[in-house]
Amino acid sequence: MLIDIKNRAQIRVRYEETDKMGVVYNGNYFTYFEVGRAELMRSHGMAYIKFENQGYFLPLLESFASYKSPAFYDDLLEVEAHLQWDIAPTLKFNYKIFRDDTLICEGYTLHSFLDAETRKPIRPPKIFVDEIKKIADKK
Repeated sequence: MLIDIKNRAQIRVRYEETDKMGVVYNGNYFTYFEVGRAELMRSHGMAYIKFENQGYFLPLLESFASYKSPAFYDDLLEVEAHLQWDIAPTLKFNYKIFRDDTLICEGYTLHSFLDAETRKPIRPPKIFVDEIKKIADKK
């Protein structure tokens, strides 16, 4: 069962997110990725807090960003988050960030499942798999 879901979220660049050159500081794109990921999950009934309350975390294993064009203070950006998942032990979220039709940045984050109490890696928990199955049934 392959799940393929996308969502777009908007972010307005704040002054504090820019560097001395007036462009968005490169590390802030990972925060934008996080906003995209959280909104993707929330838009499909899988708010991250729901999993934390059930005793699970999604720690980051790997991240990557490729910068294409600068973003500036007060730009309105759209973060497209995309998840393709087939009940694997990890989740890879892909991201594209746009200003209007211009691709600003793209990248990915890779996450695993962790038991919050033991802090040990686990297989995808039933609560997550059940939510994913609901999404698949809607398609």
